[in-house]
Amino acid sequence: MSDNIRGFDPSWMDTMTEPIWRPSEARIRTANMTRFLERVRADGNPVMESYRDLWQWSVDQPAAFWRHIRDFCGLQLHREPDAVVEPADHIRDTRFFPGARLNFAENLLRFNDDRPALIFRNEAGERLVWTYADLHRETARIAAGLRADGVEAGDRVAGLLPNRPETVAAMLAATSIGAIWTSCSPDFAEAAIVDRFSQVEPKVLFVSDGYMFKGRTFDVRDTARRLAERIGSIRRTVWVPYAGLDTTGGVAYADYGEPGAELAFELQPFDHPVYILYSSGTTGAPKCIVHGAGGTLLQHLKEHVLHTDIGRDDRVFFFTTCGWMMWNWLVSGLATGAAVVLFDGQPFHPDHGVLPRMAAEEGITVFGASAGYFGALEKAGAEPGREYDLSALKTVLSSGSPLMPESFDYVYRAIHGDVCLASISGGTDLVACFALGNPALPVYRGELQCLALGMRTEVFDEDGHPVRDEQGELVCTAPFPSMPVKFWNDPEGKRYHRAYFERFPNVWHHGDYALLTERDGLVIYGRSDAVLNPGGVRIGTAEIYRPVKQLSEVVECVAVGQAWNGDTRVVLFVQLDEGVPLDDALRDRIRRTIRENASPRHVPAKILAVSDIPRTRNAKLAEIAVRQAVHGEDIGNTSALANPEAIEEFRDRAELRSG
Repeated sequence: MSDNIRGFDPSWMDTMTEPIWRPSEARIRTANMTRFLERVRADGNPVMESYRDLWQWSVDQPAAFWRHIRDFCGLQLHREPDAVVEPADHIRDTRFFPGARLNFAENLLRFNDDRPALIFRNEAGERLVWTYADLHRETARIAAGLRADGVEAGDRVAGLLPNRPETVAAMLAATSIGAIWTSCSPDFAEAAIVDRFSQVEPKVLFVSDGYMFKGRTFDVRDTARRLAERIGSIRRTVWVPYAGLDTTGGVAYADYGEPGAELAFELQPFDHPVYILYSSGTTGAPKCIVHGAGGTLLQHLKEHVLHTDIGRDDRVFFFTTCGWMMWNWLVSGLATGAAVVLFDGQPFHPDHGVLPRMAAEEGITVFGASAGYFGALEKAGAEPGREYDLSALKTVLSSGSPLMPESFDYVYRAIHGDVCLASISGGTDLVACFALGNPALPVYRGELQCLALGMRTEVFDEDGHPVRDEQGELVCTAPFPSMPVKFWNDPEGKRYHRAYFERFPNVWHHGDYALLTERDGLVIYGRSDAVLNPGGVRIGTAEIYRPVKQLSEVVECVAVGQAWNGDTRVVLFVQLDEGVPLDDALRDRIRRTIRENASPRHVPAKILAVSDIPRTRNAKLAEIAVRQAVHGEDIGNTSALANPEAIEEFRDRAELRSG
């Protein structure tokens, strides 16, 4: 395969041959991953010397591996399983720990002491600290209220809430009795909320009176009242105070439940539903993805304890809302006994130092945010490592989209020179990761460190053959415990099968375009359904975004393929800095930058300016919606976009009808 087709910047590949960071001997020696490898070696695997050996064993011997994860990470079961793995003809029907009984909330609340459990901060400067004992008391009180309202195992409880401690308590209260928790961020449009909650019919709705963003207060009260009217299943609305607005027509959070109630945990099967998460919904009604308690716990414990090296002394933060699966991932950190740091608001209000300042003041050891956040920090000229004391930091996480190689440079230059920088990749579909970090391995620029233990992750070519050092489809060829239990309202499983197993028989097709390196690292190039195909050559959109976003004039960009004269041509839309015109000189710079850092095939046929780029409510580029608008197609569900008004600028552009 030629460099042009693969689209690599040769200088970038050169920098990938040597690590940008190596862990110290002390870091390797004390890492949980090292202790786990030693435990496995002592259990009759003496030839295991490297992470590659450990990964290979984990996918070749899944029963032994997941048993070790259960024991090493302390998963609490109340009945021993009949087996660790019960195989089936189709990987989606494989069962893990059949016969076991557990409770999700009990695993997150295994500690009950005066150490911090939740530290809350927001853009307005508010700060709250709840200890593990506080969280136990709040969870017990709210659970008593849910029981009094007739909530039982399997019922749904919904939250339209900011990322506050009360949100975590409501989730734990619901799952303590075996109910299923589902949530949206309060900045979702009403239609988007109805699209989600009306499908799953919650009995109780927890909702804030409002939320804050960029110095403004937004009123949610009318939306909440209309939800109660439009969704007939809602029996009770519980108001969580936040914006200081008057609320009627429900019960106040402080008055709900029974103070002093005992916290009881209802035991359920290993795969009992715990969460309903939602697909972005830009091509129709969102899919309601049901995740099981045991599989979610097992994956999160593995990822937190081993891959992120979290323990009781850590303070863990990831910038997320309650509408993104990273919230579910973050709060599982409670199972390690660490302090989980929550933030609500705009991360650049009132200035770019909001989150770094918080990290310094709270002594955050694990700091996570989207790739876009780190890019925006760099564009703002921020140097957090010089501005604040980030000496406690040991791990930086990035997710949501591919972390550009230049962002790796920025983190080590401007944030901290001695951290494990882990770009992680998975998704809502599995509420977990296929590839992520390892504090005992080096970090290579532009590359996810390693494949996740227990996940037989591969890259397939178009014909379904595994490849290395070639771009292809990210797949998983063996069962894993956090496969969705089902899709809601999909009794025969047809939508579920179509979503993941239609492309390659009996193989999970994730929909990412990726490359697996010879050292088992992973490079992600974007979503497969957004891959460009000019002249029959597949190009990941991230290969275009990477060089373009390094230009100071460009705030954001999105590339799509447009059907043109029997082929496909690449159209690049750019959002420019205020006052910057898109003239021929800038177009030439953009084309030259792409050609020099990718290949001639990546150079767009058209470059057009727009005032805003559509994004999903999880802050991902809405590439499919843009492509549909360019072709004049109906966009299934604009309420799924965070900024639906932006899509109109892409419709019926005269420039798109010309050569």
